Amino acid sequence: MTGVRHVRPDAHSRTTLDKAADENFPVAPFFLPRAWRDDLMAVYGYARLVDDIGDGDLAPGGADARLLGVDPALADDRLIMLDAFESDLRRVFDRTGDGPRHPLLRALVPTARRCSLTPGPFIGLIEANRQDQLVRRYETYDDLLAYCELSANPVGRLVLAITGTASPERIRRSDAICTALQIVEHIQDVSEDLGRDRIYLPAQDMARFQVQEADLAAPTANASVRALVAFEAERALHLLNEGTPLVGSVHGRLKLLLAGFVAGGRAALTAVAAVGHDVLPGPPKPTKLSLLRAVGAVLR
Repeated sequence: MTGVRHVRPDAHSRTTLDKAADENFPVAPFFLPRAWRDDLMAVYGYARLVDDIGDGDLAPGGADARLLGVDPALADDRLIMLDAFESDLRRVFDRTGDGPRHPLLRALVPTARRCSLTPGPFIGLIEANRQDQLVRRYETYDDLLAYCELSANPVGRLVLAITGTASPERIRRSDAICTALQIVEHIQDVSEDLGRDRIYLPAQDMARFQVQEADLAAPTANASVRALVAFEAERALHLLNEGTPLVGSVHGRLKLLLAGFVAGGRAALTAVAAVGHDVLPGPPKPTKLSLLRAVGAVLR
């Protein structure tokens, strides 16, 4: 859409956007067209901020609360903050008012208009973080997949919308990739999640492998925990393989971007396997070389 300019992020927003460097996959790599990079970073800024609200990882001082019209004394109430964030999100799509208050949401306005985005995927990410405040254990794998439908799949759908390549089949493949990446992140972050009183390993699987919650709090994983992590990693790899044909369905620089997403998940799983599936000391991270190798394998 002509006449719509991207908003330059302020220092506070830049701190949030800089977290993109810590992700398992490239968010907006240099080889993409500038417009795509701007749009992808706008979506990333939104997704990162809503996760920071849900995880209680906002910068101290209450700046985000003030920007969202919340009393800074209530900044630690995550449900209040998520409600305020949703209200500000709706201003992104309302052309009759003054627009959103938060700079990361103001930066989303040009992307939403140029790409004809709808609120649904963004609302899904908020709902996932609301669920995180209320649901801290998942009984079955299907329960976890339903959570990933909110917490991960909207991101892939937004990437397809931004690049103008969405179709029912591509969305199905994208959902498989995004769910896999979410499961990989859960595998890597077992200790960190437990510190927040959250467990994303299905209770039925824990029982099958005779893993107790106390086992997850140990400094290192016992044989049962390692077997459980290996089982969940195999599930994630199956989903990645199911989604990989998405890469071959597109061309040019988008193909390289999507290959990077898949490769990021595969390289992370390789890193998990390299430590014998002992994720409890901390999240195993892939090296840049292993990521590049994984990209080459996906493209082949």
